[in-house]
Amino acid sequence: MKQKLPVPMVAAFAEARAAAARGEVPVGAVICDAQGIVVAKAGNRTLEWKDPTAHAEMLVIREAAKALASERLINCDLYVTLEPCAMCAAAISFARVRRVYFAAGDEKMGAVENGPRFFSQPTCHHTPEIYGGIGETEAQILLKDFFRNRR
Repeated sequence: MKQKLPVPMVAAFAEARAAAARGEVPVGAVICDAQGIVVAKAGNRTLEWKDPTAHAEMLVIREAAKALASERLINCDLYVTLEPCAMCAAAISFARVRRVYFAAGDEKMGAVENGPRFFSQPTCHHTPEIYGGIGETEAQILLKDFFRNRR
């Protein structure tokens, strides 16, 4: 039986599919406020913008901070289709995001449950609540199909 995804994760997957349609690695992200209202959404744009920092998480954090007129996203939750990398994990910590929900783990570049496990480090300033595996199968299929079609 297919897992029913939370509405923000559905929106994150829509952003991931839009990124894939642009030729970007299909990763999408959404930030919601404490009431669950979407504040910002984004998909990867590293190729389009020629910017290695234009990951979905980085873009959505920037948009949410702008929308809320604050560099702190204390009562906000991040939904993302792939486990954040170390750069994005650091930005999540600096922004003080309350919770992170992600779909697929990333054994190669992930930094939450894989790799450096950024939020488990004693030097990590803020650690959000973490919930992984939400829509994992859908994310894995989306990523595998994207890379299969590029090869």
